[in-house]
Amino acid sequence: MAPDLVNLVLYIASGAFVGLLIGLTGVGGGSLMTPILILMNIPYHIAIGTDLLYAAITKGGGVFMHSKRGNINWRIVLTLLAGSLPASIITALTLKFLFPNADGYQHILTTALGFMLIFTAGVLLFKQKIQSYASKHQDEESSLLYKRRALFTFASGLALGVCVTLSSVGAGAFGTAILLVLYTRLPTMQIIGTDLAHAVPLTLMAGMGHFLFLGNVDFTLLTGLLIGSIPAVYIGTKLGAHLPERFMYNLLALILLILGARFAFF
Repeated sequence: MAPDLVNLVLYIASGAFVGLLIGLTGVGGGSLMTPILILMNIPYHIAIGTDLLYAAITKGGGVFMHSKRGNINWRIVLTLLAGSLPASIITALTLKFLFPNADGYQHILTTALGFMLIFTAGVLLFKQKIQSYASKHQDEESSLLYKRRALFTFASGLALGVCVTLSSVGAGAFGTAILLVLYTRLPTMQIIGTDLAHAVPLTLMAGMGHFLFLGNVDFTLLTGLLIGSIPAVYIGTKLGAHLPERFMYNLLALILLILGARFAFF
């Protein structure tokens, strides 16, 4: 079998594995796909750039469905995007002009990836506590967070734009945590839909920044991942209904925590 065909089969298998995990847990592909690609010896910058476009494509259908059901608060989405999109472009351009090649900024990418994986693991482990905190404070309309939440939302968008562009991780977990704390009265389905509607244009912009400014996208890899993951997500969703949710979240959080420590500190 030709080397290119072998690689394509491997990419499809990797996409299927991650797609299955996404279907089982509901956790976005960034926190799962990028570490797996790196462990497969895909260069860090190619893994992150390609995964960003992969995430934008795979999540696009979800935005359409949530929009049809009225589960998206577009005012919040636009406030987040006002911060995240410019931050993403500036981050990609900064890498382009400050470093002559990908080796120069590899340490930045790996460190950002590690800490974002650790953060994602924390959100998974303490999601119920975050929701509990938010529900207890939902009537404190005089609080600083409530009075300045548009500003905090914009600032969160800035942070997301930088972090997601550097690591491909965070648009889902970080975004959800932000919405849970800032918008305590937003129904759960609107939090999910709103976060998803922000994640798609952000990952698309970040992915295009990696492609246009840095050349960090492998389209053969992207094609293989999509072929494998799209049907696997559907299968995982069906299987997930029969598995204990808390166990799956804790197991995934432990895996992400270990991977995060590996990239952040070693």
